[in-house]
Amino acid sequence: MATTTVIIVGAGPAGLATSACLNNLSIKNIILEKENCSASLWRYHSYDCVHLHLAKKFCQLPYAPHDSETPTFMPKSKFIEYIDNYTAKNHINPMYNRCVESTSFDGCSGKWKVEASNLASNETEVYYSKFIVIASGQNNVGFIPRVPGLESFSGKVIHSNEYKSGNEFQGKQVLVVGCGNSGMEISFDLSNHGANPSIVIRSPFHVMTREMAYLGMELLNYIPMKYVDALITLWARFKYGDLSSYGIQRPSLGPFSNKVITGRTPVIDVGTVQKIRSKEIKVVPEMVSIKENMVEFSDGTTQHFDVMVFATGYKSVANTWLKDYHYIMNEKSMPKNPSPKHWKGENRSYCVGFSWNGLNGISRDATAVARDIYAVLWGEDHHNP
Repeated sequence: MATTTVIIVGAGPAGLATSACLNNLSIKNIILEKENCSASLWRYHSYDCVHLHLAKKFCQLPYAPHDSETPTFMPKSKFIEYIDNYTAKNHINPMYNRCVESTSFDGCSGKWKVEASNLASNETEVYYSKFIVIASGQNNVGFIPRVPGLESFSGKVIHSNEYKSGNEFQGKQVLVVGCGNSGMEISFDLSNHGANPSIVIRSPFHVMTREMAYLGMELLNYIPMKYVDALITLWARFKYGDLSSYGIQRPSLGPFSNKVITGRTPVIDVGTVQKIRSKEIKVVPEMVSIKENMVEFSDGTTQHFDVMVFATGYKSVANTWLKDYHYIMNEKSMPKNPSPKHWKGENRSYCVGFSWNGLNGISRDATAVARDIYAVLWGEDHHNP
């Protein structure tokens, strides 16, 4: 049994940022992480060619600005290096191989009780703390939707978190399901490695370059969002033209308003659009059913595929182990309180990494949570001399 001031669940960027902020305020904390490393989503469950979609100035954790030698758009390897340096410099020591099984609040003692399986020793460990921070992330478990007949598919089915490189799919007919950044980039990578990708596009989305996203985020600091939306949309129209004939429709809302209102991020084009235009990547409509290797689409066509890659996002499953989730989460394992106080719950419960605002949102939430915990502790000290 161990007792500390704050227990943080998860050693991704959210958990590490929270620990760094707490350390900076000399508040004792421990991180429990089920994997054997920090930032496991980046190390084990991201494809080789991935880069951060936003410029480095929008992708930094508290107390750790990027140096001038860091590429503006960081590749996976550089970001993992950044995470490792961050962990060392901020004296963060996560407890790895700890799979949290149960977390509950004891009203009598006013403490949180956390039971975790030590995956290395096969023992159950019990921890107590005044505060709990859920930092397991909204991108927790890969989500694959139900498609009639999917179980009959005789080819290979993977989620995008298992995809590493298109090299192993050379010459294969590959269906990529999902047209967000992951789906578009995986399709591009597959084409570059000699596969024959098709991508399912169902919903409207904005396409922009990294430079457009960078300028837009800079301008948001100075002018209203509706004007930024108008400018970036005009630029995108000039660069890409009308893509509707290729199956890509723009939403009625501008790119940044659409992100705020619907949570849907614009697609940062890495070259996929040109490959769609040249038919190196085929666009197909919504799937209707699957029978062995044949997929039927909503337009009545059918096609044979060897592989299916589901780039259909993730879901949070915090409620499976957070027994008193109603203090901080809703039924979907997402914050129950609206922004900007989404990070704070009842009975000294907090969450970081659930704002849909990437590393920028993580940094803001981690800082806010640490300051709030400090304020609570400071108040207790002054009321109980």
